Amino acid sequence: QVQLVESGGGLVQAGDSLRLSCGISDRPFARHALAWFRQAPAKEREFVVAMKWDGSSVYYGDSMEGRFTISLDPAKNVLYLRMNNLEPGAAAVYYCASGAMSPFDGSVSYATAAKYSYWGQGTRVTVSS
Repeated sequence: QVQLVESGGGLVQAGDSLRLSCGISDRPFARHALAWFRQAPAKEREFVVAMKWDGSSVYYGDSMEGRFTISLDPAKNVLYLRMNNLEPGAAAVYYCASGAMSPFDGSVSYATAAKYSYWGQGTRVTVSS
């Protein structure tokens, strides 16, 4: 069973950048997707960005491209989320997730939380104005 552990959250000021990390306990199976979601207080979980394990495709949530970048260090089994020019609206608990996808799954599947079987505990990001 894959275990995910996020780190790197904290309090930042508006306009700052921040990089979150997600340690993956074991190399996921082929065709697994890796993703970041976020959940703000009193809001539903929101898709941020996802990638195929081999990095061949990246999918962004609405209005996420340009401010969020996903990357993977396969040697360390660590997934990253780079966040630039943070706004107070970005404050949330950020979760990394992993799940199996078929070759026919596209952007809608990658953006669907129910497609991901493994989740981290989350790391909180607070943005002060």
